[in-house]
Amino acid sequence: MLVHICCSVDSHFFLQKLRKKYPHEKLIGFFYNPNIHPFSEYYLRFLDVKRSCEMLDIELIEGEYDYVSWFDFVKGHEEEPEKGERCTLCFDKRVEESMKKALEIGERKVTTTLLASPKKSIKQLKQVGEKLASFYGLQFVCHDFRINGGTQEQFALARENKLYHQDYCGCLYALDKQRKIQNRVSNELFCSINKQILPNSLEERIALYEKRYKAEKNKQKYEIVKDKILNYRLLRAYIKVQQNIIPSYFLSFSYIKRKKAKLKIEKYFNAVAFSNRENVKIIELSYLNQILEKKYKNIKELYFLPISFEDEIRLRQTIENIFYTISPVVIVDKIDFKNFEIFCDANLYQDVRENLVIF
Repeated sequence: MLVHICCSVDSHFFLQKLRKKYPHEKLIGFFYNPNIHPFSEYYLRFLDVKRSCEMLDIELIEGEYDYVSWFDFVKGHEEEPEKGERCTLCFDKRVEESMKKALEIGERKVTTTLLASPKKSIKQLKQVGEKLASFYGLQFVCHDFRINGGTQEQFALARENKLYHQDYCGCLYALDKQRKIQNRVSNELFCSINKQILPNSLEERIALYEKRYKAEKNKQKYEIVKDKILNYRLLRAYIKVQQNIIPSYFLSFSYIKRKKAKLKIEKYFNAVAFSNRENVKIIELSYLNQILEKKYKNIKELYFLPISFEDEIRLRQTIENIFYTISPVVIVDKIDFKNFEIFCDANLYQDVRENLVIF
């Protein structure tokens, strides 16, 4: 039986239920999900599905990540709600590709782990699956394993096996709607322009789960611990002097409520320039080099070879004596101006960050 797999939380439970239901059936996993955006989220989910299938000794096939054809397929249905017509089309595409793969490898039965997802309509999936199975001359296997406490069992199994638990369905349309309801920035859809690894970014999570994968291979004991944090994303920022934007680097957690202000440097103290309002602090690049023992020649070099997020916090702590302020701290090549305009569009929001603890 070919089993289309959407994610490890659904598949780890669903595959074990199928194995009990069909003890003599060989199960083959098929990870085909071009609806998952961005690719880093896709890769993270595939990594965990691969681990799950290895734990269950189930063969896994990865389908093509043909996201362009997926966008074309659902075009015109971008604003549909969850379980609406866009979801039906998305099921159509993924289940149909699963049917084609089943024919290619000689399997006659097809099912999908989407049936285990509490956010999906079993009726909707059954209609899609049976219609396509009839067209391709195959059998669509449809079981509701959610009943009689199945969903609770599924999530308990996910916690026990430390599976990656994503917090949105997969596509950017669903993500955008969900984040708007939560009044949160969709940080999954962008990364720092200088490729710095930011807290709870997809890049950080990938590094964590790859490290976890290696730890398990080396039979090391570990725990994934969750912490509540205040997270930050800078969208756009600049310093303008006499109508000209000058090279500048804003440290993380630099925040101005009104985003823009016209200021002047009021005083200097220990190589730090202080503004007359908004608590803005400006330092020269040479001071950063001194504190962090770096050799940056100019701000442009700092853009493309950024200091780590941890170094940014250390620098902020050195300048302000504490690290948990949200006053703007800006680095420039040289402070040869008195009056300036600052613009800083940034998001501060509560978040949950995972940490890997290896014993």
